[in-house]
Amino acid sequence: MPRDTLIRQINQIQDEILILGSMVEQATLSAVQALKNRDTQLAHDIFEQDQVINEKRFAIENAIITLMATQQPMARDLRGMTAMLEVNTELERMGDYAKGIAKVVTRLGEGEVVIPIQEIEKMAEIAVSMLHRALGAFISENSSQALAIPKEDDQVDELFNQAYRKIIEAMIANPNLIDHTNLMLWVIHNLERLADRVTNICERTVFSATGELFEIDGMDEDDANV
Repeated sequence: MPRDTLIRQINQIQDEILILGSMVEQATLSAVQALKNRDTQLAHDIFEQDQVINEKRFAIENAIITLMATQQPMARDLRGMTAMLEVNTELERMGDYAKGIAKVVTRLGEGEVVIPIQEIEKMAEIAVSMLHRALGAFISENSSQALAIPKEDDQVDELFNQAYRKIIEAMIANPNLIDHTNLMLWVIHNLERLADRVTNICERTVFSATGELFEIDGMDEDDANV
């Protein structure tokens, strides 16, 4: 395969990753909107969208693996492809976080619950902004930007702590609502972990651009499902 054809196919896959990222961003913001408005129909729409996200993730993965197996890419190209595989997986997992928030909405129903929506909306806004810029840095192989973005995770962590305190106070004030209020912990947990996974994308950006693979900021594996 001529070099320019290989580059064109890599660029096409990168475009698909950006589309997948946009889908995840929208799913996240929609999930928070569904929570704010207690909109169970929107929550169910997010469930359906998650299936589309999963299908796109597997289509992208198949395209990358096929390219790796059939075109014998050079070392730098191969490094970029393996990074794309990782980013693709991270995006699918972020989609699961949005679906987890939507699931909370359906479980709340009409039940009374204290929702620290101001903190939750701000967490989502920052996390989605981080993700959007991280994907831009990944495509352009901007390692300096990739190293800077994870620093914003401190803002998400602070909002998490604020929301956590409000949720615990609500539990103490009304123990009868503990089950529903506990679901709010899953919401802020998922948003905090989404921001953590942006850091993983930034790590893969640095790897793709420089060949250096190191941990910018550690994160624990967890399950987003409620």
